[in-house]
Parts: sequence; structure tokens; C-alpha cells
Amino acid sequence: MKKLLPHLIFALLFSQFAIAQQNPTIDSTTILEEITVTAFGQNSPVSCGTIVKVISSNNADRYNKTSLVNSFNSIAGVRMEERSPGSYRINLRGSSLRSPFGVRNVKTYWNEIPVTDAGGNTYFNQFAFNNFSFIEIIKGPAGSLYGAGTGGAILMHSFSNSWKPAASLEYITGSYGLQNILTSLKFGNKNNKSLLTYAHNQSDGYRNNSSTKKDNLSFVTQFKISEKQQISTSLLYNHLFYETPGGLNKTEFLNNPRLSRPAVGAFPSAAAAKAAIDQQNLTVGFTNQYNFTTAFKNTTTIYGNYNQIKNPTFRNYERRSEPGYGGRTSFVYENKINTTKLQIVAGAETQYGFFNTQVAKNKNGRPDTLQTNDDVKYATSSFFAQANIEFVDGWIVTTGLSLNKSKVDFTRLSSFPVLSQSRSYKNEFSPRLALQKKFGNTTALFASISKGFSPPTVSELLPSTGVISTDLEAEQGTNYEVGTKVGLFNNRLRLDATAFYFKLNNALVSRRDNSNADFFVNAGNTKQQGIETTADYLFYFKNSILENVQLNAAYTLNYFKYGDYKKGSTDFSGKTLPGVPKHTISVLADVSFAKNIYFNSTYLFSSKLFLDDANTAAADAYHLLGCRIGWKPSIKTKTALNFYTGVDNLLNERYSLGNDLNAAGGRYYNAAATRNYYVGISIDNFF
Repeated sequence: MKKLLPHLIFALLFSQFAIAQQNPTIDSTTILEEITVTAFGQNSPVSCGTIVKVISSNNADRYNKTSLVNSFNSIAGVRMEERSPGSYRINLRGSSLRSPFGVRNVKTYWNEIPVTDAGGNTYFNQFAFNNFSFIEIIKGPAGSLYGAGTGGAILMHSFSNSWKPAASLEYITGSYGLQNILTSLKFGNKNNKSLLTYAHNQSDGYRNNSSTKKDNLSFVTQFKISEKQQISTSLLYNHLFYETPGGLNKTEFLNNPRLSRPAVGAFPSAAAAKAAIDQQNLTVGFTNQYNFTTAFKNTTTIYGNYNQIKNPTFRNYERRSEPGYGGRTSFVYENKINTTKLQIVAGAETQYGFFNTQVAKNKNGRPDTLQTNDDVKYATSSFFAQANIEFVDGWIVTTGLSLNKSKVDFTRLSSFPVLSQSRSYKNEFSPRLALQKKFGNTTALFASISKGFSPPTVSELLPSTGVISTDLEAEQGTNYEVGTKVGLFNNRLRLDATAFYFKLNNALVSRRDNSNADFFVNAGNTKQQGIETTADYLFYFKNSILENVQLNAAYTLNYFKYGDYKKGSTDFSGKTLPGVPKHTISVLADVSFAKNIYFNSTYLFSSKLFLDDANTAAADAYHLLGCRIGWKPSIKTKTALNFYTGVDNLLNERYSLGNDLNAAGGRYYNAAATRNYYVGISIDNFF
């Protein structure tokens, strides 16, 4: 608690500084905000028939705010995993075959800034809950506008339409030494607004050698210089330290899931090796939006980032420094010709990364004898164009195309003579064609065809085996999709369903050698078919202790198989892709009572999934239930209070939330926490 005290004092002073300047009397009634979708250049309120899913900071406020795992997993077709606290994997309509750790093949932007680096890796764990107002999730290939990638894209935004000056402070404590502080200050006005946030999180962890500590600071400004020009600046700094307990075999997982990886043969235990990741991330970006006319505008972003990683493991000690920079520009022309709306988008994006990776022997958590020292240069560029035509009879046609190029250069400084290798992936086209037919304001049918291209990331070209793998080929896949969205009973009941078929060639999959080191191979092709359905319903009650009940249900059916895939003399063709549950179900229930009392319940189900290519090992199905009850007392001032308490994994399930696929020695399992509790208080003061 003594270590936490400076953070708490800082947060309290930060919040009280703003609160002391406020005037009383405001109705604290919360109004649901209207989200503007920016994906594929739409810049319009969420409409029917869109493939974009949105998570807002309001509807994600159901948990202890240490991560977005439960929020992401409540969306059909989306799976977020947590191998250990602070270590995330995200897949959109896909598997974790490419991601033994980290987030790959999902292009991520924060306030127009690409946070997926030139080498294809995304440090999604650098974000805190108060770094965004809403998140857009694009499922399936989005390369026609967002460059290389077959998985999809994530767009994170700090400002929303309902922005208003305020100061907020939230404190959460719970099981396993959880301490979480979130504070923010929004100041300025509609045309000149700023957001300053600070977040601190720490926990002792459920498993041995799984403690975590994180500090996050961000500053975002948006200034309207004139009716024609607006500039934005974004800064994000994160320092994260988390211990990595390592994978368990089935016997260890069943006997004592709280164990960290024990010593095996010549390799020490995770605790003895002091296995951990010490990560610092800095991102700075500048965006200029200029309206040449009412119909023609340009948005240009330039940015720089720097990542520094220290990673002692039971195998070695890895140190990485990763500076990079880049930019993105897009020109948008919008006009109405008679009754037809026309939008044309064209632009380019380029990224450069300069990575140095040093691998040494690990001696009690300290670097010892140097084994390899590699400089890596990775450059990517993408040129894109898109046309969107909306006819008066409800037809919308969107067509887009991008041309992508990537080049990587390796220089192994630890060898003599110095070894240099390079590889180019170029002239890869990523087209997209989408059709939508709207029937009124709440119903639509839509279909799309899109192609994706995804070159190997730096982590795949230079895996933990230390062998440079420039022979790896880029993935290429084509996605076919049809769907519908319907609104009934004055749009209080909203239903949507999507079916897709995605064939991926040269699929990249992870392997592990006898020392448990990762390496990657191209696995022929995969055939990924799925159905995603979602239903939302909102009940209102009059003259009752109940005020309203909002229900959300999502179901995903995944039928993912290898096509033609042989590994030596073993034929895996037709086998189910490991790491993908066939069925997932999410049910959310939010109940509002009189006297501003509320109740949230979250249920998640995942069917069993295979853990290896041969489908000989599987993780059992699991049911997760979480509940939260809170009270928002009525205060006739500009201050809003929220007191709450909750429980996660109420059914006390034993499960692994992030499995190590194809792991040597059957060490597939990374046990998640059993039943755990938390309490929290938040205060918001509006200017």
C-alpha cells in the first residue's frame, strides 16, 4: 500500500484541481451518446448493414477495468486472449496460429496514428481503459483502405460526439492485490478541446510469478483553427512490467493451476529465471485536417514511436529497441449529383521501423553471454483508393483497392563476417467490393468480397530460435460475406446475422522446438467458415421498481479447417484449426432500478478447442459468469458518484484463457483466475 500511495495522491490532486473550479447544479442523468463510424471513410452514425462493431467506454464499463478481454469477447467473431496478466492476443474471425504472444495481423490505429509498427506487431497492452471513448472493430480483410492484413482492423478514438469538459477519478481494489486508478481531465470547449489521462494498475496475480504493474499517461488535443482547418496532437506513454508464469502441462494444470512453469531438464523454472517483460512505449502523432472546399478535404497524420523491451525467459534474455516513424494521408471528395451521393477516398500510408534485437544467456534474470545481435529495417507502403456511391432507392456500392509493398533487411552483427539478408513483398493488390440495400432506416441486406495480404512480421522472420527466416511467404486470402440487419418494435429489438467464407493461402502457423522456442512455417491453406449473430433488446417499465432492462446476445459458429497441409510425412489436411472454439455465446444483461441502483451480468461460453494440429489434445469447454451491482446517488450538483462491487468467474471455472498451441511437452495451458472480487468508486465532475 505504501508503494501505491504516491499514485493515489497524484490522482486525487489531479482530480481535485479541476473539481475545485466547478460550479454546482447539473442534472446527472446520463444520455447515451451517438457514435460516429469512421471506418472505410463513412463518418456517419452507426447504420444498419455495417460490418463495423463498436465498443464505447459506456457499454464497456461492466468490469474491473484492468483489460478489455470481456468486452471484446462479447462481440460475435472476436476473440481476445490473456496468456498472463498484461499479455494479450486478438484475433478477428481467425485463430491464434500466428500469435504465440502479442497481437499480429490486426491493424490498429489510435486517433489516426498507426500503433501497429512497420514490423507488423501491435503492443495492445500499452493502452489503458481511459485512452479511448470508443473503439471500432472491422472483421475480415480491410486492406483496401488500411494496408496489409488479413485479420481486420481496430480503430481507437479518444474523442466522441458527446464530449464535454469534466474531471474524473476512479479507484478499484480487489482479489490478488488488485489496485486500479483511472483519472482524466477534459478541458476546453467544442472547438478547442483537450484530454489528459493517467492510469495505474497493479496486481499480485493469480498464479505464481504473475504480478503486474502499469503506469499510463496520455494527452490529446484537438483545435479548430478556422472553418477550414483542424489540428490534433496525441501523446501516449506507457510503462508496463509483468511476470510471465509460462505454460503448464495437463497434469500440472489440473493439480495446481496456480503454479508457474517448473524447471524442466536443463531449463530453470519461470520463477528462477525471473521470467518477465519490462516494456516502455512512447507514441507521438500530429494530424492536420484541411477542407479545401465543402466537398474536398485532406487529413494527414505524421507520427513517431519508440518501444523498449526487456524479456528474461527460461531460455534466454532478450532486449529490443524499436524506434519507428511514418505517416498517412487521405483525400476525400464528397458530392451529391441529383439524388446520388458520391464519395471518393484516395491516399497513402508509409511506415519505417529500425529494430535492434539482442539475445543473451539469462543468468538469474540478468543478461549474460551475448548469443545474437541483429539490426532489422522494415519498410512498408500502401496506396489506396475507394469509391462509395449511395443511390436514392437505398442501394450503396463501395469499391476499393490498395497496392502494398514491404521490404525487410537483416544485419547479424554478432557473426563474422557480418551476415546480411533481405526480402521484399511487393505489388500485392487488396481489392474490396461491397453492396448494401437499405429498407427504411433499420433494415438492410449486404454482401462483400475482399482480399487480404499479410507479410510475415519481424517476430516471425526472427523468432525465438534466433534463425532468420526470410524464406517465409506472405499470407493471401479472399473473404466472401453476406448478412442482414433488422430493427423491430421501434428499433428496440435489433437483430443482425452474417455468414462468411475465408480461404487463406500460405497460412503462417507457429511451431515449438524441443527447447520450447517458437518458429513459424507456411501451412498450405485454411478454409474458414462462420456464422455470427447478435440480438439487442431494450425494455422500458413505467411506475415500477424496474426502470429498464437491456439484453444483448451474441453467438458465433466457427468451422475452421486446414485445406492442403502436410508437415513432413504427416498430413493435417482436413483437421480443425487449433485455438478456435466451434461455438461461442455471450449474453449481457443490464438492469436499472429505481433510486439509481443498477445490476450488470455477463455470461460467456466457449466450447472445447483443439490445442495441436493433429487434434489429439483439447481444452475443455467453459462457462464464465460475472456480476456487478452499483449505486449512482442523485446529487443536484455537477458531480456524479458511482459505487459498485462485482465478482468475476462466479462459477469458479478452471480454464485457460490463452493456450500455447503446438507446445512441446504438452505445455498448452495458461490458467486464468478462479472466482475473484472487486469494489470500486468513481467521481465525475462536469464543468
